[in-house]
Amino acid sequence: MTLRIVSIIIAVILTCYLVFVSFFFREADRGDICENLIVQVTDSLEKHFVTREDLIKYLKEVQLNPLGKPMSAINTDLIEQELMKNEMIAKVEAYKTPSNAIKLEVTQKAPILRIITAQGTNYYVDNQGSTMPVSRRYAAHVPVATGYITRELATTELYDFAGFLRKSDFWYAQIDQIYVDPLGEITLIPRVGDHRILLGPIDDYREKLDNLQAFYEQAIPKVGWEKYSKINLKFKDQVICTKK
Repeated sequence: MTLRIVSIIIAVILTCYLVFVSFFFREADRGDICENLIVQVTDSLEKHFVTREDLIKYLKEVQLNPLGKPMSAINTDLIEQELMKNEMIAKVEAYKTPSNAIKLEVTQKAPILRIITAQGTNYYVDNQGSTMPVSRRYAAHVPVATGYITRELATTELYDFAGFLRKSDFWYAQIDQIYVDPLGEITLIPRVGDHRILLGPIDDYREKLDNLQAFYEQAIPKVGWEKYSKINLKFKDQVICTKK
C-alpha cells in the first residue's frame, strides 16, 4: 500500500514537472518574439505627410512587418533603408527594445518652398535642398514659386532664396509668391500691398532686398502701400517705382 502511494506521488510530481518544463520553454520561446511595433512620427504635430498607419501598412506590403517574428531575425537596418525610400521622410531610426519591441522614430521632411511649373509639375523643395511630392493629405504653408522652373533651378538658386526668406521674419511674412519668367528673371508678389516687385536676375538678391526694405521703411509710412503698381530692383543700388 505504501509503495503504491509513493508511486502515485512520484507520478504526480513527474507530471507537474513536465507541465512546468513545457510551460517554461513555451514562455521562453515567446520571449524571443517581437510582441510590439512602436511607431513615433516625431514631428506629427507640425506636419502630416506620413502617419503611423501609413508606415505600418507599408512594412506589411514589403514583408518587413516585425510583429510575431523572432527578434534575432529582424533586420532593423533593412527596415530603415526601406522606409527611407519614402520621399516624405527625412530620417528613420529603427531599434530593438529590451521588452521585445521594435521602435521606429521617423522624422518627416520640412518643405520651405512649393514649386508649380508652367508645365504643371507640382512639388516641394525641403530644407535640405531635395524635392518631395505634394501630399493630398496636407499642404505646407510656404512661399510658392511658379513659372519656368527647372529642378536644377528649384534645388539651387531658388532653394537658397527660400532659405533666406525663411531666416528673415520680415521677408518671410511679406513674400507670398515668386514668379520666374522665360528669361529667368524674378518677379515677387508680396502679401501686403497691391504692387509687384521686379527683382530681375536672382543674383545679388540680398542687396536688392536690403534696398527695398530701406525704401519701405522710409517711403511707405508717407505714401502708403497702394501708391505704386511696380517696384523695380533690377538696377544696382536703385529702387524705381511706377505709380498707379
